[in-house]
Amino acid sequence: MSWQFPHCSTNPPSAKRSLDVWSLATLLVCTHYGLGFILGTAEQSVAVGAAGSLYAVSLSIGFLVLLFFVKFYWQSVEQIWTLLGDRYGNPVKVVIALMSWMSLIGIAAVQMIAAVAILNLVGLPREPTMVGLTILLCFLSLLPVERASQVFRGLLLLNIGALVFALWRLHSLSELELTVRQFFPDLYQVSWCHELGISIATILMVTVDMKCQQFIVRAKTVRIAYGGCILAAIALFALAFLPTAVVLAGKHQEILPKALPSKEILPYILSWIGGGVQHWQGILLTLSLVVPALGIGSNILRIQTKTLFDLKMFPNLPQRQVWITIINAFLALAVALKGGEIVNLILDFYAAYLSSVWLPFIAYFLAQTNFYIFFRSSVQLALITSAIASVVTLGITLLNPLAILFDSSELTIMSIGMGTGCVTLILSQVVVTYRIMLLSQKEV
Repeated sequence: MSWQFPHCSTNPPSAKRSLDVWSLATLLVCTHYGLGFILGTAEQSVAVGAAGSLYAVSLSIGFLVLLFFVKFYWQSVEQIWTLLGDRYGNPVKVVIALMSWMSLIGIAAVQMIAAVAILNLVGLPREPTMVGLTILLCFLSLLPVERASQVFRGLLLLNIGALVFALWRLHSLSELELTVRQFFPDLYQVSWCHELGISIATILMVTVDMKCQQFIVRAKTVRIAYGGCILAAIALFALAFLPTAVVLAGKHQEILPKALPSKEILPYILSWIGGGVQHWQGILLTLSLVVPALGIGSNILRIQTKTLFDLKMFPNLPQRQVWITIINAFLALAVALKGGEIVNLILDFYAAYLSSVWLPFIAYFLAQTNFYIFFRSSVQLALITSAIASVVTLGITLLNPLAILFDSSELTIMSIGMGTGCVTLILSQVVVTYRIMLLSQKEV
């Protein structure tokens, strides 16, 4: 028996303008409405109430900010690292692509953490379950399961229905309205630095997220692209308070056991609605959360593998694809075994990516508008130093939370990464300008 592995194309993205506004909005919502969104929001709400929806609300705002870049993405078609690499050289393309690949390690780890939190309810041990999930994700990512994406999106819609059903069974549909009204008052429980870190990192993440760009370029018209982003923002705002409302309803109904880990509270409520994990209804509702994690996690591994092949760093051979997928999966496993809060893990890895990509991104726009043109060598050096600084800071904050500044790991990573890159860009620009002046004087 021989396995047929999917071929990882190294061609640039094609501008197949086929999506209408509803299809585009659905795909954009599905890029972020997963277990990270659901369990991450629920986990945060245990500690800070309605303010736990801050990450989800920031995603909605991020899609509104994305409107400023929609026309640019739709017209340019190419991936960010290709655009910036064409302008500032191959080193920029490689570093940005590698930082994007690195950021996805955290997203894959989150899927493992969330899935294990759910499976713990049915009595499965943590570490062996994570290893088993890693192997399963590798297997799924190496199979041609493109059609399964529709199934996974359907299961996400099923999860929305399950959450609404949970509120109805708890006689707490009014909790949804109360959660929305209580959002801003509960934000006072959150330190302003932590609040700022989540908001800025999330909003900026949406604007440079390749998962969103790949769908925007497929909109039939730029007007449809704008409309899809607006609808996605509205939908995510509507969904932002749903997991929080279910958790708060469970707390108010006093159905939660004491000392239950915050990641397991939402799955526990769903299992309780189904009669507990001893009944098939409870098991079905609980496991329905795990399947989307498998879909999202395996898709992330595919994207990571494709990114490395797009850089032509390795021969595009099935055997290489298998080994690269295994390495990607076990890097995510290492992060997952370390653990951490779901939302913070997502944003910490994205913050490292943002810290490096923002400088060439801004430099590109300044050059496009003829406002100011940076030297290619200055942008390359700034990108490399900011990438190194942000990755090192990410590692330190993961291994030693006491090293976090400003009470926000996201702000710590972005301030050090962006600050290092900005200082390097300015100094390099000054040095190159000075050298050019000296050379011109010698020629005179």
